[in-house]
Amino acid sequence: MYFHIILTDDCNLCCRYCRAKAFEDEEDPDSDIPVEIDEHLKPDLSYDPNLLYGFLKKDPDPTITFYGGEPLMRRDLVERMVREAPARRFMMQTNAILLDRLPADVVNRFTTILVSLDGRKELTDGNRGAGVFDTVMANVKKIRANGYTGELIARMTVTERTDIFDAVRYLADNQYHSFSSIHWQMDANFTGDFSHRTFAEWAEKRYNPGIRALVDAWVDTMEKTGRVQRWYPFIDPMEDLLLGRESLLRCGAGHTNYAIMTDGHIAPCPIMIGMKQYYVGHIRDANPTTLPKIPVGGECEACAIRTFCGGRCLYSSIVKPWKPEGRRIVCGTVENLHDALFAALPRVRELIRDGRISVEDFAHEKFNGCEIIP
Repeated sequence: MYFHIILTDDCNLCCRYCRAKAFEDEEDPDSDIPVEIDEHLKPDLSYDPNLLYGFLKKDPDPTITFYGGEPLMRRDLVERMVREAPARRFMMQTNAILLDRLPADVVNRFTTILVSLDGRKELTDGNRGAGVFDTVMANVKKIRANGYTGELIARMTVTERTDIFDAVRYLADNQYHSFSSIHWQMDANFTGDFSHRTFAEWAEKRYNPGIRALVDAWVDTMEKTGRVQRWYPFIDPMEDLLLGRESLLRCGAGHTNYAIMTDGHIAPCPIMIGMKQYYVGHIRDANPTTLPKIPVGGECEACAIRTFCGGRCLYSSIVKPWKPEGRRIVCGTVENLHDALFAALPRVRELIRDGRISVEDFAHEKFNGCEIIP
């Protein structure tokens, strides 16, 4: 099983699409979260880590992903758990501002590190703060120089400010060559801000055409170089299309990938902070191999591409921050992704038949913190 360990709610950045939204009065009417939030949940990890270790020992193959806030605000816990926790794999989602302060022997234990980076310097700094891009790139270059050989994923947040084709190609082709993989997630249907956005026009005129162009470029690279670039919104569903597999929620939330709150309660998703009626147990007495499953329901149950998408987002399906008009547009972006990949499938199969690439080239670590469906 996979477990996001939430170390702290604290963060050293105030990104436009994240904490900065708390300072904006732009919530749509009737956008309140229809669930009860535990207001007594501690902002920092408050249980004895030995309790976590006892829980993990019941799992024959546990993976830990450190999460926040910014997990490296609690570097002490990251170092301690990497050295002590009975986990097979360690992963982390980080803004990388403090990554250079983590000892190399600890960093090099990670199989995967997801680094928040939105594309070019101007876009990243505009979203995340002046100087962030240069700091992040210096720190990822440093860990590579210090022997880190694991997967390093550039994890983009995509908004109306993003030219998706340019941003992905820039990170894939830039001179740094530090990242193994790229993932992106749209800032859509997470807060009640749809009426204040230009999301619909951007999705139709820029994002959806950009995705189709990126899929074509992705397959063009396979033809020219015999290399399958690790772009997670493409590589994960394409592997399943090639193998004829259906998928549950692709991030693993609620069935394979759970989150442990700062007080030890277990939630089906790291975004579902304090949503206590969806907790599935506590590390003091739960068995990680028999945790209850929380399926995506509602509108997704009747969707024609449900087994391709898996439901996109468990949190959004419960909370529904956007009204039906906005949710339909988000689903349209998923349909666009499905159609683009399905249209490319014959070209990919031909490359496999010709021996230019193989199905094994699409293999990857599942449930590594990538939402997969943007």
